[in-house]
Amino acid sequence: MGKNNSKLFNKNRGIPIPSNPLETVLKDKLTPDELKALPRGWQILGEVILVHIPPALQGKKALVADGLLRLYPRCRTVLETRRIAGEYRQPIVEKLAGDRTETLHKENYVVYKLDAARVMFSQGNFYERRRMGTVGKNERVVDMFAGIGYFTLPMAVHSRPEKILAIELNPLSYGYLCENIALNKVEGIVEPILGDCREKTPVGWADRVIMGYVGKTQEYLPWGIRALKPGGILHYHETTPDRLVFERPIQNVKEAAKEQGRSAEILNTIKVKKYSPGVWHVVIDARLS
Repeated sequence: MGKNNSKLFNKNRGIPIPSNPLETVLKDKLTPDELKALPRGWQILGEVILVHIPPALQGKKALVADGLLRLYPRCRTVLETRRIAGEYRQPIVEKLAGDRTETLHKENYVVYKLDAARVMFSQGNFYERRRMGTVGKNERVVDMFAGIGYFTLPMAVHSRPEKILAIELNPLSYGYLCENIALNKVEGIVEPILGDCREKTPVGWADRVIMGYVGKTQEYLPWGIRALKPGGILHYHETTPDRLVFERPIQNVKEAAKEQGRSAEILNTIKVKKYSPGVWHVVIDARLS
């Protein structure tokens, strides 16, 4: 069945059903135009649903929230997502239903505890988190922007590095990072560090460095590169306009390496997700001489 079909087929009964499940639960409560405006995607973190409500439905937000909770009875709270703001990239949200925003989110055998109203968690980064669970075995790793353990935890749980130094500036995220290390029983592998990675990142210690922050990551490249032993691998994240993918992030890595008298061999280039119209979140894997 083609991607653009407006209806799905019930395999058991052969009955056409709406392609958007929200249409089914709200069909008697909204006009045809409002049904067409319903969101077709949302994010579920544990018992919390995050959804963007379009302008046409701003007056019907409570109905949309109720519909989502009917679709997912195990969930308890619905948050309207608006934007990500500030140095700590905190979500700006409105509670539409429920009052408990702290939750346990399970993914790829990793448990993340977080407050979905105060800490960002992008499901669009799922494949990159899973990929980090396949690298780093027996290595020394620095995660420069660890957050609540987005990349640190899958690596620690699945790859079992010798040591991960997980550095986080935001005290709230750092608190959850410490809890998540204990929840996933990786205390012997992960050392959480509260502070600015420009001050806390070691020199010449790491086999691998993760730079998973986006926005102004290039400003921190000197510290990421300086942390690596010769032959060490850098995972560098950047948000890049369409016309400069992958040219700009590769250039940033190579120029930062050259400034330290080193060279960067590009191993891999990955598009993680569409970040905004005309902008991609990308990752560059590079080996530093």
